[in-house]
Amino acid sequence: MADELTIAETGLVGVVEEKGLGDVLKPLSKEIHLFDSFIAGTTHLKDQTVLKELKVGDRLLLIREDNKFDTNAVMILTEDKRKLGYVPEKDNIVFARLMDAGKLLSAKVEKIELVGTFSKIAISIFLVDF
Repeated sequence: MADELTIAETGLVGVVEEKGLGDVLKPLSKEIHLFDSFIAGTTHLKDQTVLKELKVGDRLLLIREDNKFDTNAVMILTEDKRKLGYVPEKDNIVFARLMDAGKLLSAKVEKIELVGTFSKIAISIFLVDF
């Protein structure tokens, strides 16, 4: 066995094979702040408990939704994929176009304000760049 020839992968190829491409790219990604907005439609949620569990600093997912009321609908979800609401219609056209072009967007909860029984949730929206 001591006389065996072994080929050691070095450099980026070896790291990708060992760790996977996602783990290699993750440290290289950065977020570019695009816009501050709020979550629309929270009063229409079937499960309102998700709002009580939300905290400032929580990361949020943004996904496009096929929606008959708004062709540019961008749905906002918690990291465990529970629906929170939408990017407001007045703000969503640029984000919808970016996402339709294959760009990855994310958001972060900046402030939660209770106004009577209504939760006003301020968010920052980011373009995830690699």
